[in-house]
Amino acid sequence: MGTFKIEGGHTLNGVVQPQGAKNEALQILCAVLLTDEKITISNIPDIIDVNKLIVLLQNLGVAVEKLNRNTYTFQSNNIDLGYLESDKFREEGKSLRGSIMIVGPLLARFGKGYIPKPGGDKIGRRRLDTHFEGFINLGAKFRYNREEYFYGVEAPNGLTGTYMLLDEASVTGTANIVMAAVLAKGTTTIYNAACEPYLQQLCRMLNFMGAKIAGVGSNLITIEGVEKLSGCTHQILPDMIEIGSWIGLAAMTRSEITIKNVSWENLGVIPTAFRKLGITIEKVNDDIHIPAHTNGYEIKGDIDGSILTVSDAPWPGLTPDLLSVFLVVAAQARGEVLIHQKMFESRLFFVDKLIDMGAKIILCDPHRAVIIGHDFKSQLKATKMSSPDIRAGISLLIAALSAKGTSIIQNIDQIDRGYENIDERLRALGAKIERLD
Repeated sequence: MGTFKIEGGHTLNGVVQPQGAKNEALQILCAVLLTDEKITISNIPDIIDVNKLIVLLQNLGVAVEKLNRNTYTFQSNNIDLGYLESDKFREEGKSLRGSIMIVGPLLARFGKGYIPKPGGDKIGRRRLDTHFEGFINLGAKFRYNREEYFYGVEAPNGLTGTYMLLDEASVTGTANIVMAAVLAKGTTTIYNAACEPYLQQLCRMLNFMGAKIAGVGSNLITIEGVEKLSGCTHQILPDMIEIGSWIGLAAMTRSEITIKNVSWENLGVIPTAFRKLGITIEKVNDDIHIPAHTNGYEIKGDIDGSILTVSDAPWPGLTPDLLSVFLVVAAQARGEVLIHQKMFESRLFFVDKLIDMGAKIILCDPHRAVIIGHDFKSQLKATKMSSPDIRAGISLLIAALSAKGTSIIQNIDQIDRGYENIDERLRALGAKIERLD
């Protein structure tokens, strides 16, 4: 596992181009399994999780051609279903959370799909019930090998459309069910569907391929099954989580940074939530400009004067992936804020590292933390720490860049899973960061 050595306390300056969206890429890449025709996808982020999925698809028999660093073609005209029952697949599949989304396309097109219990961030319980209950509603038979943590669904006679009310608005669950339903017989109606921009992108891509999906962008999706899908070209959105991370970095280091081509219409409440922390966000065409906050930033309380609460919610609410960044940015704000992480019970456990650095944080329980900002009257202290997951990792990196002294962050593979060449891009802004083997 690699290590970052960071000399903190430096002001940064410059322009950054956000990478393609990780969470969209994982869905879109799985969708290439739905057709035997060629699909071209651009703006694919060059990160560990996405590259793992590309290798898994290649091992499954997908022909992959890399046109440039972020553009690939995929053709699934020679799929090896035997790979799904191999020991190699059990190892590769369980190392990546996004691998669960190959099941829907495989089930729809080939009548069966298998997956080992997938890995990913250790941020609490992440149930798969929504995925498999959706497949069962479409007529699939479910089986589970408890000893090997291996899941399977089979529908040798094909899937049949139906009405279903999801027990949670799961983004990956909705994506998986949509991909299964596009080739099912008849009409499928999904209520309480996720409607994040990345799910909307998946639906638009599938419609371009010949699917018939209505209600895109709402929580009620209707799908008329078709017999076959064709190839297409698709461009992935900029990553809203990375954009939020750059905003947090600029504020915390009191730096002037411009983030290019952010797709403002797909950022939802992210800019509003940062403004509630007192951060100035300027819209310049489709860019975000963050001026240097030389006088700091002040948290805006609720209109009745009570303490501000920042919490996550399904889209169009605030994405849970950014709460770690909001938490660390609040450590230097003027005022207090309650961070309420509703969806995952282990995501706030990295705050002990921030407390070691001098942040004033009270961890109330696994879901809530109160942060009392320093207002830059004292810097955080450099320390040695380890990255527990992607989003905590980038938050610790932001803290280290703002801290006094030299920090060490170990286990940076976690950061590399979600952020493309983050050290190179930070150095281009003037950061003092070194990658150690």
